[in-house]
Amino acid sequence: MEKKQKDTFASSKKQRNAKKSENIKKNENTKRSNYTKSYNKKSIKTDKSILDFNFKKSNLKIIALGGLDEIGKNITIFEYEDEIILIDCGLEFPEDDMLGVDLVIPDITYLVKNKEKIKGLVITHGHEDHIGSIPYILTQVNMPIYATRLTAKLIEHKLEEHHLLKSTKMRIVEQGKTVNLGKMKVEFIRSSHSIPDAVMLAISTPVGTVIHTGDFKVDYTPIDGQMMDLGRLAELGKQGVLALLSDSTNAERKGFTMSEKSVGPVLEGFFDGCKKRIVVATFASNVHRVQQIVNCAVKFGRKIAVSGRSMMNMIDAARELNYINAPDDLFIDIDLIKNYTDEQLVIITTGSQGETMSALTRMANGEHKKVTLTGNDLVIISANPIPGNEKSVSKVIDKLLKIGAEVVYSALADVHVSGHACQEEQKLIMALTKPKYFIPVHGEYRQLTAHRDTAIEMGIPRENIFIANNGREIELNEKEGKLSGTVPSGRVMVDGLGVGDVGNIVLRDRQHLSQDGLIVIVMTMDNNTGEIVSGPDVISRGFVYVRESENLMEQVKTFIREEIRGLESRHVTDWTVIKSTLKDDVRDFVFDKTKRNPMILPIIMEI
Repeated sequence: MEKKQKDTFASSKKQRNAKKSENIKKNENTKRSNYTKSYNKKSIKTDKSILDFNFKKSNLKIIALGGLDEIGKNITIFEYEDEIILIDCGLEFPEDDMLGVDLVIPDITYLVKNKEKIKGLVITHGHEDHIGSIPYILTQVNMPIYATRLTAKLIEHKLEEHHLLKSTKMRIVEQGKTVNLGKMKVEFIRSSHSIPDAVMLAISTPVGTVIHTGDFKVDYTPIDGQMMDLGRLAELGKQGVLALLSDSTNAERKGFTMSEKSVGPVLEGFFDGCKKRIVVATFASNVHRVQQIVNCAVKFGRKIAVSGRSMMNMIDAARELNYINAPDDLFIDIDLIKNYTDEQLVIITTGSQGETMSALTRMANGEHKKVTLTGNDLVIISANPIPGNEKSVSKVIDKLLKIGAEVVYSALADVHVSGHACQEEQKLIMALTKPKYFIPVHGEYRQLTAHRDTAIEMGIPRENIFIANNGREIELNEKEGKLSGTVPSGRVMVDGLGVGDVGNIVLRDRQHLSQDGLIVIVMTMDNNTGEIVSGPDVISRGFVYVRESENLMEQVKTFIREEIRGLESRHVTDWTVIKSTLKDDVRDFVFDKTKRNPMILPIIMEI
């Protein structure tokens, strides 16, 4: 009995120990499991932070190489990480002090350095200040070009002239379509301007959508019936627009820009009952204006002759693409105008800006080979002078009036409307797109600031508006925007076949020559003794007429001989020193005698 109790106790103890051991093991497993779970949570948290760090989005960089603080030379870089797309590639016409310069194009040093990043060049429309630099840029950076039909046709004409058409990839994009350019996509949105096929661009980037308006106006009654796609802009505004880059040309003007269609009745009024020959000067690129002139000619039974190469090219391209609707027999060759009476003719010509070599200027000067203006001509200048061209246009008008022609221009009648939006249209685009950031472009500084003030009035915070300079980087993301670094930018001058070989020093010399003239000193000196063997001869160009100033020229020659003797007595034999001293001393002598400062160019030959 006692033994049985002992065995039962032992068995019970063994069971208790086994259960205790099992509980300990279970607790250890629970702790281990909890630790593992805790460790895994930490690991997941740590991995997530690593992922967040690795996938943090980069900033979008927007850099204008032209078009800011100026009208023309428009070109803008959109750069995200290792990819770049370009918007427009225009030129600028030279200012008055750029003597001899034909064109001004942007400095593309930054693009040449980063050409492997460039995915393509996207064009908003076919005006020279947006496409004019393309042939010059392509010689340094080859890239595909994306443009609408008419714009592409005009670019092809340029590329053909520069023998670049075969080596360039042209991509025609219809309005409303989207092209993929790496990490960025570009949607072509139908717009209104003074040339057909103009588009706004919606650029989709990893940090948001940016809208670039290009040049635009809101025309509710466009000539071609193709109204701006305001609905698509509103859709993008609802989805969220990171930034808006908008045309500032007319930012100082209140109200709305008049519709292009408003010019038609005014032109008809001049055609109706007119017995004179009608000459109309307008921008070659204003296809809608040409269409209205065509409509008037058809209505009143006149034939049309075209003068000016750029006008002929534009009309040919527009007719080929059906952007100008005209009977086949309406246009005649300029050589055939003598076969028609004055009241049967209209001449469409270039030269509305008073350009020196333009067709209208040559007509006004009596130098045109095909057209001679008389008192039986009505000349309609259907354009406003671009700022800076007012004097040239006024001179042409004066010469036309002296011939006896009747002249009509924008100060006398509403024969022109702008292709750029005024304040109320700019407000409409802002209201539809509702951008977080606003960047005014395409304008001089006063226009950019006026556009900024309009944006503030529309509720965009001042700190979210960026007025930059050419070459300044604007960095944007969903949370912040800032002005950061700079890249090389500036003007490259085209003179004849030379690109970039005319700089500030050359321009300064040209200005000096144009203002003060030139004196060339030519003489021969003995290499051993330093004596004058022949000369000096003094040649004047643009300074004084030698025959009428023989006394002054003799005084200059005497002064030069005395200077050379003085240098010889001081044993000065270095030719560089002799030339430099002679140049400075003769300049001082001439200024003392005439109070003029001509350029002095000594040419010394040694024997």
